[in-house]
Amino acid sequence: MDLNADVGEGFGRWELTDDAALLDVVTSANVACGFHAGDPATMLRACELAAARGVAVGAHVGYRDLVGFGRRFVDVAPAALTADVLYQIGALDACARAAGTRVAYVKPHGALYNALVRHEAQADAVVDAVRAYDPTLPVLGLPGAVWLKRAEVAGLPVRFEGFADRAYEPTGALVDRRRPGAVLHDPGEIAARCVEMATEGHVRAVDGRVLRLRVDSLCVHGDTPGAVAIARAVRRALTEAGVALRPFTADQRKLSA
Repeated sequence: MDLNADVGEGFGRWELTDDAALLDVVTSANVACGFHAGDPATMLRACELAAARGVAVGAHVGYRDLVGFGRRFVDVAPAALTADVLYQIGALDACARAAGTRVAYVKPHGALYNALVRHEAQADAVVDAVRAYDPTLPVLGLPGAVWLKRAEVAGLPVRFEGFADRAYEPTGALVDRRRPGAVLHDPGEIAARCVEMATEGHVRAVDGRVLRLRVDSLCVHGDTPGAVAIARAVRRALTEAGVALRPFTADQRKLSA
């Protein structure tokens, strides 16, 4: 099982979380690419920290929305979105290569991530961007998302994500962040459900319904209060349950070497 976290989400002198501490725990890092958060120096530093720890670097691409932290839907034209995503992957890959690693996968951020569950035009736009940059790059997203279906048809390697600290609707969608209980905070509760997802392949929705999920990677949000403690609790619980942790891109790297 892979354990990922969002990092590099500061800007200039402002830092959102302790990236170094998170990167001591996780196996993959979704690095902000400057559109929803991050700047060149922050991106380079995140890549350096990840490379030093053997953590896989993923391009955490989003809408051009620094003020809204990328959590507001943007009705951007597909061609413009393709260009925006292509730009973000390339910028982060330059930082990654300078740090001695490379971008190993692509994961959309925030409102873009949620829009791609059903928005067909934007789904195609993001798939086009990844294919144009590197058709061997794996893409990471929510099981059942239309963009992952389009990505698979386009020949991109597809991987599925479960969320450690987010509540699920009975449909399998994430509960809207504006609703109470959408974000979980108790490390013990979060760790227990991660073990359930990793070993049983299911998670409980907000109504108690059991949802079957294929999960290749578990996400801890870097901006969740107590993110480092949560990530440590999750890693400890998974290890104690006999779940081996490694980047989900490990086999892909061998195939493309």
